[in-house]
Amino acid sequence: MSITWTPDTWLDRPAAQQPAWPDADALNGVLDKIATLPPLVFAGEARDLTEALGEVAQGRAFLLQAGDCAESFDGYSADGIRDRLKVILQMAVALTYSGGLPVVKVGRIAGQFAKPRSSDTETIDGVELPSFRGHIINDPEFGEGARIPNPERLLQAYQQSASTLNLLRAFTKGGFANLAQVHSWNQEFVAASPQGKRYQQLADGIQSALHFMNSCGIDIDDSRLEEVDFYTSHEALLLDYERALTRQDSLTGDWYDCSAHMLWIGERTRQLDGAHVEFLRGVKNPLGCKVGPTATPEEVLSICETLNPEQIPGRLTLISRMGADTIGQNLPPLLQAVKDADHPVVWACDPMHGNTFTSDTGLKTRHFDAICREVEGFFTAHDQVGTWAGGIHIELTGEDVTECLGGGEDLDHSDLEHRYETICDPRLNGKQSIDLAFRVAEFLQR
Repeated sequence: MSITWTPDTWLDRPAAQQPAWPDADALNGVLDKIATLPPLVFAGEARDLTEALGEVAQGRAFLLQAGDCAESFDGYSADGIRDRLKVILQMAVALTYSGGLPVVKVGRIAGQFAKPRSSDTETIDGVELPSFRGHIINDPEFGEGARIPNPERLLQAYQQSASTLNLLRAFTKGGFANLAQVHSWNQEFVAASPQGKRYQQLADGIQSALHFMNSCGIDIDDSRLEEVDFYTSHEALLLDYERALTRQDSLTGDWYDCSAHMLWIGERTRQLDGAHVEFLRGVKNPLGCKVGPTATPEEVLSICETLNPEQIPGRLTLISRMGADTIGQNLPPLLQAVKDADHPVVWACDPMHGNTFTSDTGLKTRHFDAICREVEGFFTAHDQVGTWAGGIHIELTGEDVTECLGGGEDLDHSDLEHRYETICDPRLNGKQSIDLAFRVAEFLQR
């Protein structure tokens, strides 16, 4: 990695998980258009997030990274964005109030369109077609025309991301996130659940605290109680798109990928000699990297040295995705190696991807109990090594879906088909998400 970085040096590296675009001229025309469009986020915002994550790396804050497994063109709506944000805000309030720490809120939103696949093709009834790789590339409908990668979808992804960011900024800075209105964040399906009742008790406690502060003459109209900082992130999978949105900051001269505040590299694309690592090592955004059960201490140290050679706190988040049954064995050696090397990383837990299986009814699912067991194993491993369990990375939705088993409603295999709506991986619904937040808060308190 000693070569001088430019936004194009990744082109000389093997790039995994890229679609086979049928028309190079059409692709280049769209990329040239995107390169002239305004950035979706700004360099200063990305620097603010790095600073906030630096607090997490030092054990003074907690990271909540959550959102859809894959955003959809079909299901896009203002209500859907609002409901997803509501659940994340509810989780953050539960973690802050019960865990006693500031929570850095990062959404898997406004850009999480592309998905890695285990195979380039899919076969149904003897017909083989390209795999669905997310709405930014092709369509989930199993048909020849639908599965051909279409570069015009890149423009649609940009436009939807811009609209989503506009709504998120309005919600988080325009009064929707005011702590005095914390009761209004409840949704009917959450309010009627055991998790919702527990959240209601928390909201009552916050309201009483605000009344007490007001009675003491403390200004509860302070903007810090009325607004929240909310950042966006996605897996930087589709490198042509990321390159088109990379800009040089006029203040510092540094390069930033302005498609999101934070980008992460997936388990399938974290090869040290690969294009994804090469591209992201040169942008100054805060970065994440998924680390699975096959990762060795030597590989993880190399990732740290490549992506954060200056050892800047908050620059790099390592997101473990081990599986509930293996995290106790596989994570501690990685924690110890990074600790011994004094790399100031944020450690976050993705308890979703290592616990996926096919249900009795043929649907991909996860069990809430396994998700909780992996989170508990994550905290236990950090306790053993003496490091900070810095955050969680969750796939969720604001919709009342039935995609993950268990939880307060004790969903079983026969319930999955009632509202199984994901276009890729199963997500926690609102009730399960808030329940998980309370469980994480308990781990923070111990």
